[in-house]
Amino acid sequence: MRAVFVALLLLYASGSGKVAGASGAKGNRFVCTAVPAGTDLSCPVETTNRVQSTSPQEEELRNTIIQLRETILQQKETIVSQQGTIKELNSKLARCEADAKSRGSARRKDYSKNTMGDLPRDPTETVEQLGKTMQSLKDRLENLEQQLRANTTGGMFPNELRDLLKRRLTDLESQLLTRVAELEEEKSQLYNETTAHRQRTENTLNSLLERITELEKSNSAFKSPEDFKVSLPLRTNYLYGRIKKSLPEMYAFTVCMWLKSSASPGIGTPFSYGVPGQANEIVLIEWGNSPMELLVNDKVAQLPLSVSDGRWHHICITWTTRDGFWEAYQDGERLGTGENLAPWHPIKPGGVIILGQEQDIVGGRFDATQAFVGELSHFNMWDRVLRPIDISAMANCSAYMPGNVVPWVDVNVEVFGGATKAALEICEDRLFDS
Repeated sequence: MRAVFVALLLLYASGSGKVAGASGAKGNRFVCTAVPAGTDLSCPVETTNRVQSTSPQEEELRNTIIQLRETILQQKETIVSQQGTIKELNSKLARCEADAKSRGSARRKDYSKNTMGDLPRDPTETVEQLGKTMQSLKDRLENLEQQLRANTTGGMFPNELRDLLKRRLTDLESQLLTRVAELEEEKSQLYNETTAHRQRTENTLNSLLERITELEKSNSAFKSPEDFKVSLPLRTNYLYGRIKKSLPEMYAFTVCMWLKSSASPGIGTPFSYGVPGQANEIVLIEWGNSPMELLVNDKVAQLPLSVSDGRWHHICITWTTRDGFWEAYQDGERLGTGENLAPWHPIKPGGVIILGQEQDIVGGRFDATQAFVGELSHFNMWDRVLRPIDISAMANCSAYMPGNVVPWVDVNVEVFGGATKAALEICEDRLFDS
């Protein structure tokens, strides 16, 4: 085969020489063939046009194309992986949104329930985990960009794929930021609701604790908080009781109590209320041979009451600033009325209520000659004028109404100087007296 090829080559060469010789004036023409270095020139040389040979530039282009194909394949795999990640995160976001809509009041009832298995229970942890996810995606995007820059030095990577990836990641970052903001707002609302609920719970517990303490103190001595009496057996200036509560500003009042005394002359001062600047803001007193008197702002009205027979009597006094109108009740019956007692004067707040003594200064400087001698119970005060039917019901023991301003409760009454508190069932004791 080689011999045939050489013969054809020689025939072609001789033909070429003839043609060259026929050219005439131009002279001979030679055909040059590139021979590799080190080739034996005695051997026939292949003169066929080397169409199939490749230059270094073509080889470099071929390698560049192969690299671009490999890069495209790698980027396709990366995009498929990123699409899977995007689908997974979109699924999680959809589950979060569906869970947030359906959570409602059930979330407040059970904070320990985790509605999404791959999210932490604490909103703070959720925000932190989403932040880590966003940072991870950003790192992966930066790595992809670095790879693109490294792999596309010999050629341009398709811009469509890069732009698509950036848009997808930008959308995902926007969704994550929106979800983080929603979780922050939800966390803030939950914190506010928790704080308000804790405050209400603490207030309720404190009220219950105070009530339990009152009941424990009351039940330690008496069957109920109001079933007791204060005894002031001697006419001195150091035996007295004190009401812990003060009065608000009032434009009317009703004060009722049970009294038992046989002191003479005069039973003394069952109670007095003094304020800064006026020690005789409200006083009920029977002093010496004078009748019982009601003082309002140091103005005096005489009352047609008589309770010094050693038996229990229920008395009520009403007053209103309108025209200074007053009423006096004994044992449920109205015995007297009057007007022009400190008209249009409001009862001042923040004073001191003393049982058994008349105050010359607020809370003190008592006069033994004005001290009450006897027993006192169910001292109640209201900031309004009670109806006659209500006063009669209390006097007949058919109803009991604690005062809305000063109720008769064991924990509200302190005794000093030898005054005592003792159990009393007033209605039974009154029947025994009669």
